[in-house]
Amino acid sequence: MIYRRIRDLREDADLTQTELSRYLNLTKRSYSHYENGTRNLPVDILISIADFHNVSTDYLLERTNNKKVNK
Repeated sequence: MIYRRIRDLREDADLTQTELSRYLNLTKRSYSHYENGTRNLPVDILISIADFHNVSTDYLLERTNNKKVNK
């Protein structure tokens, strides 16, 4: 699921939910809801997460297993 991917990327970067939520200008609680799948992830946040981790939105959406951003 998408939520697992955003959590795994955050953990791989050794970041806390608080650190990433600050970058996204969200509360930790809001970010936690997105990461746990209890709220739908808005498109603008999805794009910001992809940009932060330098991965494609298709990767986050599990449309591909290729993390590389195609430019």
